[in-house]
Amino acid sequence: MTASNNVHPHEINKFGSQAERWWDPQGELKTLHDINPLRLQFIRRFIDLKGARIVDVGCGGGILTEGLAKEGADALGIDLSAELLDIADLHGLESGIPTQYRKISAEDLAAEQPAGFDHVTCMEMLEHVPDPGAIINACATLVKPGGMVFFSTLNRKPKAYLLAIVAAEHVLKMLPKGTHEYKTFIKPSELCQSARNAGLQLSGVVGIEYNPLTQRFSLGNDIDVNYIAAFRRPE
Repeated sequence: MTASNNVHPHEINKFGSQAERWWDPQGELKTLHDINPLRLQFIRRFIDLKGARIVDVGCGGGILTEGLAKEGADALGIDLSAELLDIADLHGLESGIPTQYRKISAEDLAAEQPAGFDHVTCMEMLEHVPDPGAIINACATLVKPGGMVFFSTLNRKPKAYLLAIVAAEHVLKMLPKGTHEYKTFIKPSELCQSARNAGLQLSGVVGIEYNPLTQRFSLGNDIDVNYIAAFRRPE
């Protein structure tokens, strides 16, 4: 599979259609806004963001990219949705937070700039592409030796189906219907195997947990639903 076809066009269209609502913290994508501080909290456990050159793979409308830049990183967001990149650019102009965006695949950027970044983030993307292993390989190529790569995705467990799809999309309406497909979820063991194949070493993993009573997300030990993993490229 080539970089040009490691994409589901319907996924690009699905998320692109949400572009105008991407930055509404109380809108359909409220969950992304709620968990973004937790992503940054986990990332800061492993790296100093200030002055670090970071690429955010599958950046969408730039929520994490801006968060990284706000903490002092030299952040580049890449995505294949022109609509989302336009919204990301526009929001960057409005916020005054210096970010850069490019419409390019992870594979093509890896070929163009191998070992070109201090660190790499790739959040909530792997479950939306035909070949997640190719994205993992590209991220491992993009990062410098000694750098960190961060992935977040959903665990392929019945609990994740019940909470991330039935509850989040249909009952609580925390996400637009059709955001996720259970068969594309990735078990931590599968992610770690693909990362090892790409030459990365696991440094840590944490779950993102939701309390329906407080309506708040937090980092915890439960990785049955949504989880973030940190990997290091050896020197």
